[in-house]
Amino acid sequence: MTLRGESAIYVDGPWAHRAVSANGTRFHIAELGDGPLVLLLHGFPQFWWTWREQLTALASAGYRAVATDLRGYGGSDKPPRGYDLVTAASDAAGLVRSLGEANAVVVGHDWGGLVAWTMAAYYPKVVRRLAVISMAHPLRMRSAVLTDPLGQGRRSGYAFGFQLPVLPEHYLVRDHAERVGQMLRTWSGPGWPDPETERRYRTAMCIPSVAHSALEYHRWFARSRLRPDGLRYAQRMRAPIQAPTLHLQGALDTCVLPATARGSGRRVDGPYRWRLLDGAGHFPQEEQPQRLGTELLGWLADPEPER
Repeated sequence: MTLRGESAIYVDGPWAHRAVSANGTRFHIAELGDGPLVLLLHGFPQFWWTWREQLTALASAGYRAVATDLRGYGGSDKPPRGYDLVTAASDAAGLVRSLGEANAVVVGHDWGGLVAWTMAAYYPKVVRRLAVISMAHPLRMRSAVLTDPLGQGRRSGYAFGFQLPVLPEHYLVRDHAERVGQMLRTWSGPGWPDPETERRYRTAMCIPSVAHSALEYHRWFARSRLRPDGLRYAQRMRAPIQAPTLHLQGALDTCVLPATARGSGRRVDGPYRWRLLDGAGHFPQEEQPQRLGTELLGWLADPEPER
């Protein structure tokens, strides 16, 4: 039996829904197609459904596309702890193995992008290729908040409000998660989201424990900066990324500024391809799914992506 609100998670389509256990946690996935594995990691404040267009496009191109709900989101388990990037990367690496593969193409958007960057540093053998959408490298993101206080610092101000206990969870789900709708509209380009898309994300945030879990990720990222676990993480993330990397960024993104994201290339030693998507905001996989699909599939088909 699904929990209240979880019916919004199990959306019908050509994909199949199932549960997969990894890293001691049960994850909900939607999968479609056969071929090399492409693991799709969503961001905040969304869930697997953000990849619906990419699931069909990748499957049609001969890939096995798997979109998962991160720990604490959607139909996945919502344990009381484990909302740090190292655990999230361990979750994703474990999923690849549980799906019967030694490695995968890993595609991450927003917070899923932070997880994907972390995977490539902590589990380089598991990440065959890395595609990051609308997110800077974690160390670049941390530094930009401080070095660009009127730019990225101001844009990240919402996350500072999340550091308070209890109150942000209530605020996030108040009035059927109206705050989620506000964030979607503010961070996107013009004309998105449509009412149905906004309603689905607002409903998903109202599933019990999702709001708390989602905010715990933000709390760890901010609070661990000067803690031993955060210092160890930063040290590990200084190692250059070796996987071929595709970095896609909406030119109109007001959440992660293009100037912030672009500086991430200095953290990549492998082939690195940067693409700025004109007219797109923070959610190009939904705002411009065909263009994003063209960029992603073209890069996957290129045996030697340029540096």
